[in-house]
This record gives sequence, structure tokens and C-alpha cells, in this order.
Amino acid sequence: MSESEISLSGRVAIVTGAGAGLGRADALALAAAGASIVVNDLVENDAVSATLADIRALGAKAEFVAGSIADRATADALISTADETFGSVDIVVNNAGIVRDGMLFNLTDDDWDSVLAVHLRGHFLLSRNAAAYWRGKSKAAGAPIYGRLINTSSEAGLLGPAGQPNYGAAKAGITALTLSAARGLERYGVRANAICPRARTSMTEKVFSDAPEDGVDPLSPDHVGRLVAYLASPAADAVNGQVFVVYGPMVALMAAPEVEQRFDAAGAEWSPEDLADTLGGYFAERPAGRTFSASSLHELG
Repeated sequence: MSESEISLSGRVAIVTGAGAGLGRADALALAAAGASIVVNDLVENDAVSATLADIRALGAKAEFVAGSIADRATADALISTADETFGSVDIVVNNAGIVRDGMLFNLTDDDWDSVLAVHLRGHFLLSRNAAAYWRGKSKAAGAPIYGRLINTSSEAGLLGPAGQPNYGAAKAGITALTLSAARGLERYGVRANAICPRARTSMTEKVFSDAPEDGVDPLSPDHVGRLVAYLASPAADAVNGQVFVVYGPMVALMAAPEVEQRFDAAGAEWSPEDLADTLGGYFAERPAGRTFSASSLHELG
């Protein structure tokens, strides 16, 4: 692979939730590859200032746009800032997120609405604005243009964790949104993919143990940033509409859902008895505890 195929020199990237954690790692990886970065987070605090300084220390340009990505005005400002300041929007990394954990029977309306707003609405708003921008550029050029959309889903969206019904639903929606974007924008030159990262961040501090004192941290966000930089690069032009689980030195490409078993009625329609006998018999012999997609994900570690 030549250096030019992985270089992002001259490209402009937007990264949401980039003040710390995964977003910071994504932004730094893109900057190290040569991209100018528009950093987004709720407010400019010490962590955001450090991220901006580290991006500039890499020789890359950086601007900051404050605001919740659940607000339309923030999505508008991110696109306009990238275009007016750096002259283009080439890469969008939707990363910003929050958690409000709880069992379904304890989950409040606000727990649901706030998580769906930041994750799913936030991904939608910026993806929609970027899609409109890229479509306009392509039509003006009369040819495909360069566009990379990288959305942050989660294994929670594949497995539906008991204590995160809001987060799992939002992340499943992000995966579907990404696949729709990949199909709808491919003709304009855009590539859209989703990542499901495992990383040690403030959002996961209660999930993972402390980082090892020596050696490489397998759950460092830096591992995820490297995949994001690749997906944002010209080298990933053939990668579109895919979902990756990533952590440490491991990247797993997830297969699309497939039919496990087909059941057909003996006649033109099912009788209640035949349907109960057929499906009931199948599940009676199916391994206990087997749920959708769980077995293959557990094999990843």
C-alpha cells in the first residue's frame, strides 16, 4: 500500500465528541494522517483545549464548534465551519454519545429520549447535512466526489444488553442508518461504514478493569483511531456499507443477518396448531440460551 493511498493530506474531517475518549483518538489519528479537523464537543474545556493543541502539534489545522450534536444548529455549524474555514467537508466521524443505563422496567422517558437524541438523532442530523453537501458537490462537478462517513455503533446494538435498552436501540438504529447511507450515497462517491469499538473511556469505566501498568493497553482508544483513519482514506474506496468490531489488534468484519431456518406451511396458510407444532418443535431442540448474533460475537473475546 503506497503512502498516498493512506494519506489524508488536504482532506477535511469533522469529529463529534472529540474532546476526549474515542473522539479524541479518532481526531488525532486523522490529523496524524494529514487531515484538518473540526472538533466538536459540548463546551470548550481543558480536555478540548488539549485535543486541539495535540492536533496542531501534529502539524494539522483544527477548529472547534461547541454544542450538542442533538441540536440541528450544531450540525449546521459543523458543515459551514469546515467548508468556510478549510474549504471542504471530506470526512465525517459521528462519535458523540452518552449513556443512561437502566433495566427496561426502570427506564424513564428522559433516559430514553436523551440517549436516542444524542446518538441516533445526532448521527442523523450530521449525516443528513453531509449527505446533502456531498450530493450538491457531486452534481456541481458532474462526477463522483470524495466523501467518507464513519458512524459509531456498538455491539450493544447487535446484542441488546439487558441494562441498556435505550443505548442498544440507538446503536442498532445507527447501523441501519449507515447501511442506508452507504446505498444512497455510493453513486456520489461517498463511502459509509460503521464501527463497534471496545475501548477504555469515561463511558466504559464501570465496564472494563484498569489499564495494564506495562505493555500495550488492548482497550486503548488509539487502536480504534487507526481503523477510523484507514476507513477515511483513499485506500478504503472499496469498503462500503460494512460493520466492524474493533479493539486492540483485532478488527472483525460482521456478516449481514442471514436466515437461520425457514418454515413453510403444508398448505396455503398456517393453522394455529401446525404453526405452534413446527416452531415449538424447532425451538425445543435448539441449544438453550442461543440468541440472535450472540454466539459469533462471544467468540471475538
